[in-house]
Amino acid sequence: MIRRTKWSMPWEMVPTIFALAWPTMLEQLLQTAVQYIDTAMVGSLGTQATAAVGATSTVNWLIGSTISALGIGFLAFVSKACGAGDTAWARRASSQAVLAALVSGILFTCLTLGLSNRVPVWMQVDPSIQKLASQYFFILYTPMLARTVTIIFGTLLRAVGDTKTPMRVGILVNVVNVVLNFLLIYPTRSWKGLWIPGAGWGVLGAAVASAISFVIGGVCITSALWKHPVISPKGQSLKPDMEILKPCLKVALPNALQRFGTSLGYVAFASMINSIGEVATAAHTIANTVESAFYIPGYGMQTAAATLAGNALGAKDNQRIGNLARMIIFIEVALMMFSGSLLFLFAPDMMQLFSRDAAVITLGAVVLRMVAVSEPFYGVSIIIEGMMQGMGNTLMPFLFSISGMWGIRIIGTFLCTQLLGMGLVSAWGCMITHNMMLFVMFMVCYLTGRWNPMNVKNRKSAKNSKYF
Repeated sequence: MIRRTKWSMPWEMVPTIFALAWPTMLEQLLQTAVQYIDTAMVGSLGTQATAAVGATSTVNWLIGSTISALGIGFLAFVSKACGAGDTAWARRASSQAVLAALVSGILFTCLTLGLSNRVPVWMQVDPSIQKLASQYFFILYTPMLARTVTIIFGTLLRAVGDTKTPMRVGILVNVVNVVLNFLLIYPTRSWKGLWIPGAGWGVLGAAVASAISFVIGGVCITSALWKHPVISPKGQSLKPDMEILKPCLKVALPNALQRFGTSLGYVAFASMINSIGEVATAAHTIANTVESAFYIPGYGMQTAAATLAGNALGAKDNQRIGNLARMIIFIEVALMMFSGSLLFLFAPDMMQLFSRDAAVITLGAVVLRMVAVSEPFYGVSIIIEGMMQGMGNTLMPFLFSISGMWGIRIIGTFLCTQLLGMGLVSAWGCMITHNMMLFVMFMVCYLTGRWNPMNVKNRKSAKNSKYF
């Protein structure tokens, strides 16, 4: 048995961590690449087209993240059940996840389609592009059930350590999306002597391409889940099972409120930026797209952290939990320092990929360099939050995120942009302050041991059910 001090590094865990993390990283990288391609394609149509798509992107993230929160409840349950070797309970949880996906998918479909005309107005989109933004939003959310299924079922597979299947489905979806973009956005044209057919639908073509790819992704991920040897819901009842739903929803609810509240904050944040003008909206949209690629290492590691922490808690192995935390935080900081350095150095070059407007490029490069400095600190928050979620502790991250979002980012941005007349730089300054606040809060939580339910003072909270 290897004896190590409290702060020694368990290097033997590195292969396991990366085995879980790299498929998620690749999946997110491809998703981001498609976002880059979409943004570049739409950007070639002009600043108004970029603003029309970007104006509803925050709402897109709000809905997607809220659905993901539902999946977190099942991830925590399934990962703990598998860690304890209880596959029967894992399969029961899988069937309840199917029920949750169907109900939430239908509800979100009705909600999004019903509000499609109002969203651009609420987002303070320029009246000249409100109709286009509304049409884009409606088409994008028509296959909402397929999107919901893809998110929740993908989370189930990751909970049992299968990160490769969601990756493969993601690759297929992204390839289909890009191909359809070329066929639907642009009109029939000639390129280097080659005849390329096209519908010429512009922004609406991008929406149709995304909608079709979502449906394909939903079908493929459903098929993969039904064939899975451990958590296939085949033969399981789809009737509500409160013995499983209650603890899963207890974990999911704070996370859903966190993501919804945070996402609503992003909507308010984007709305205030939209009110500044088209240049600020375009720069913000592109910078957000660019920035997301450099957070891929962080969120890839978060998936591994959540799954492994849940497994360790299910096995009641407190030493493994501590070793995992130290190792994965170390890896995260190293990765985010590297990605942050690249973002800082190449910020103008990244902006030039998506816009030809000099004002948009200059403004976007400034805010990207600002956020690049904060990336290693935000990475620590991501990992600690992921481990807490994987172990079923979602209340504390909820309180941290909501207080930071609304107490610092939103109020600060309102004061800076709406009252003082300051621009995009001040808004992103408030965002970075919010990120640093999260770092401080999560580090205090980690250093005091309150993040881990296996600690003596927190064990009571871990006995609410069989796995929570």
